[in-house]
Amino acid sequence: MSIVGGCDDAANSWIRILSQRGRYALKALLHLGRSGGEPRGVTVIAASEQIPRKFLESIMSALRRAELVESTRGWTGGYRLAKPADLITFGEVVRLTDGPLALLPCASRNFYKRCDDCADEAACALRRVMASVRNQVAEILDRTTLADAIAGSPASRSLLDGETVESAAGD
Repeated sequence: MSIVGGCDDAANSWIRILSQRGRYALKALLHLGRSGGEPRGVTVIAASEQIPRKFLESIMSALRRAELVESTRGWTGGYRLAKPADLITFGEVVRLTDGPLALLPCASRNFYKRCDDCADEAACALRRVMASVRNQVAEILDRTTLADAIAGSPASRSLLDGETVESAAGD
């Protein structure tokens, strides 16, 4: 995730957004998920999803190394999903492209790092809130698969309508 915000020092800013790399990776994977298992060339995916071809080549290479896609060479070659779309989660892809989901390093499960300016981590209200945010984001991303997004599952639709994680999980 990219760091943006109102601080003069971007490294100390807390507002994070999905990077263009993460967004393009998800768009490419969704494209492949809709292809019915047929290999798709980078040029076709790039044109269809409006992604710069050279950037997409780099992304697809990383997705191949992570075993999310597989490639075949030749005239009829291209990329296809390496496993079913219902086994690839948004969380897996975002962590691969953008790193930790947590907004603060002390709130991360997989990339934990103590904050330098924190006197008492156990009593830190900021850490508790950011850990809760991380948990909610992780819950949504880790349970939403490419297949869910392609099918327009009730959970993914209700989240767009402003429902909470708890009420969407009941679908």
